[in-house]
Amino acid sequence: MSERVTALNIEHPELSDGTKAYFAKCEEKLGLVPNVLKSYAFDEKKLRAFTDMYNDLMLGDSGLSKLDREMIAVAVSSVNHCYYCLTAHGAAVRQLSGDPKLGEMMAMNYRAADLSAKQKAMLDFAVKLTESPDKIEEADRKGLRDAGFSDRDIFDIASTVGFYNMSNRVAAAIDMRPNDEYHAMAR
Repeated sequence: MSERVTALNIEHPELSDGTKAYFAKCEEKLGLVPNVLKSYAFDEKKLRAFTDMYNDLMLGDSGLSKLDREMIAVAVSSVNHCYYCLTAHGAAVRQLSGDPKLGEMMAMNYRAADLSAKQKAMLDFAVKLTESPDKIEEADRKGLRDAGFSDRDIFDIASTVGFYNMSNRVAAAIDMRPNDEYHAMAR
């Protein structure tokens, strides 16, 4: 790796053919290899664990749309002030919504965005779970059910929130930097 993506100086061994192919697929589909993947590339077992969880949560079967999941990533990352995820997932929100302002509005204050009542309920839950996980109670799950979410959807919301809280903390700890390309996407 020639580009420095974190504040850590960890030796990166030669990538396996499988990882090289995965990175080539990222380059083909996204036009870049996300720096988060590069930051995990020093240990292919950790990289696979991260990508398996990410791909399941963000791309797998769910009652949540891809936009819903990206909005959760931004709302959680806003609470945690995660520069990497706000930049990368803000770009995804802009791209998926077709609204170049929505990513920034979500990052600053999702409550000011023009969201459906269902989306707002989802993000209110995500923020509460991020800020005060010990205060989640049945009334919070009932609120999601009343907004139209199934119990499986609630599990997916909670799993996505948990994943981004973990990712935000790792990104903050190692000063992970977003790819420059994210800043210009979907503008």
